[in-house]
Amino acid sequence: MFKNFTRTNTQPLQYILMWAVITVPVAVCIGSMVALFLWLLSSAIHYRFAHPWLLYLLPLAGVGIHFLYKLYGQSAERGNNLIIDEIHEPGAGVPKRMAPLILVTTVITHLFGGSAGREGTAVQIGGSIAHWMGSWFKLSPANMRMLLTAGVAAGFGAVFGTPLAGTIFAMEVITIGRIQYSALLPCLIAGLIGDATVAAWGVEHTHYHIRFMTLGQPVFGHHVAVDFWLLLKTMVASVFFGLAAYAFAKAVHGVKSIAASLIKKPWLIPVAGGIIIILLTLILGKPDYLGLGVEPEYPGAITIVSAFEQGGAHFFSWLWKLIYTAVTLGTGFKGGEVTPLFYIGATLGNTLADLMNAPVSLFAALGFIAVFAGATNTPLACTIMGIELFGSQHALLFAVACFVAYFFSGDMGIYSAQRIGEPKFTIDEKPDYWSRMWGKYKNKA
Repeated sequence: MFKNFTRTNTQPLQYILMWAVITVPVAVCIGSMVALFLWLLSSAIHYRFAHPWLLYLLPLAGVGIHFLYKLYGQSAERGNNLIIDEIHEPGAGVPKRMAPLILVTTVITHLFGGSAGREGTAVQIGGSIAHWMGSWFKLSPANMRMLLTAGVAAGFGAVFGTPLAGTIFAMEVITIGRIQYSALLPCLIAGLIGDATVAAWGVEHTHYHIRFMTLGQPVFGHHVAVDFWLLLKTMVASVFFGLAAYAFAKAVHGVKSIAASLIKKPWLIPVAGGIIIILLTLILGKPDYLGLGVEPEYPGAITIVSAFEQGGAHFFSWLWKLIYTAVTLGTGFKGGEVTPLFYIGATLGNTLADLMNAPVSLFAALGFIAVFAGATNTPLACTIMGIELFGSQHALLFAVACFVAYFFSGDMGIYSAQRIGEPKFTIDEKPDYWSRMWGKYKNKA
């Protein structure tokens, strides 16, 4: 009995030690690569700020990206979807060249003014390095899947400074409606170590602040920590956040489909995309919707940070960013979708707050996480992200916003490789259900 007891209680320790030995060096490498990527990205963005004429070379940059992937990319061009597919069913593997290719091409996209993000790059760096280093440990297919998932957690947590959200995101994004809890330990280790590594390299993340504190309200003589009127406004706004997420996913997929059907020579697709971005910028007369959208190119520019202030966004800022990003990513430029989703959500939240007489910084924060939740089908991870970025004071509203947006964003997300484990909601499938209910009502009447 004592022998069995000892074996049972040492197995968890062995499991923890095994994954610590495997995951820590992998996460350190991923965090270091992400830190390099963030430094290069910041340098490229500031260089473009100082040399705005680089925008006119965007079509040429797109051709360069196209031929880089044509010559060296192979299957790496599928990006995040390749990693998700590999986690579902290990097969062709994740190319070693994915990490350097996506890093270089994302920096090129931002250097010349393309509207893209950075999450996709970090996730692909994480998946590529995890697969490459995992082969050294001669892991079983099941353990390799978990290490790939941990690589996603490390990349995501490192690039945004949200290790817990990165942990949940990696487990939640693979299958809609299900969370892969078996990967919790390696993902948690990877997320924490990846984020710590970026911090150790001296790379800082942008800070956002909600300048609103809810005091709750009295209900039948008892104080309740929830402001129900504010909660109702949050639910209404979150419907629009979900619809914006749906529109974004449809727009990106739609631009890809239309471009492929209209333009027969693939290398001309990014040329067309670059020209459209240039023309839109000339028509609008300002560069606010180019690039990452976090730092201002000039005083008074609309950014994610400005959206947290009254008057910090225009009525259709969210729509312009959606169009810019759909054209950029849909025509072959590289980068992530998440930071543009933050921009779309924060500026839409700013607009809705003005219409609904709601706290601007709070609704910008709600849109920030909720549009992301709807587009990636990861409401729990985005709720955790809200707490990590903005504090726990409004945790209930974060959860409501993310899950309502998730329900209203449809079945399509930005990752086509996602599989549906459980539908978002179910309705009685019997075709005569409502007629039977109506018949009962009439009979009673």
